[in-house]
Amino acid sequence: MIQASLFLRRAFLLDTIASGMMAVLLTFGAGELAPLLDLPEQLLRETGLFLIAYTALVGWLATRPSMPKLLVISVIAGNTAWTIASIALLFSSAVTPNLLGQIFIAGQAIVPGALAELQYIGLRRSSDALAA
Repeated sequence: MIQASLFLRRAFLLDTIASGMMAVLLTFGAGELAPLLDLPEQLLRETGLFLIAYTALVGWLATRPSMPKLLVISVIAGNTAWTIASIALLFSSAVTPNLLGQIFIAGQAIVPGALAELQYIGLRRSSDALAA
């Protein structure tokens, strides 16, 4: 366990807000977004559904003064992986988004990457909890 720094808890709170907004947008707006972005509706909706669970996890972490260090590292690694996967998707032939869709995917790469960096800084500012 670690004693989470205020910076780390705020980074998780920011992640909760951003992921929660995207979860709602993608889950309930996939049908409207798909033709606008030229992306598969199923991809958008399933991404939104995943983000619901993810938002619950980071929201829970944001409220904890102490956190399992391995879970914090897993979230940071997950955000990093999301960034890499989003960039890879842009360069793959799996989807062929229009310009707005490409910008949307690029945003899906940039935001989690920035959050991962903030969370890493917050982790470095946190201290190991003493065993009780």
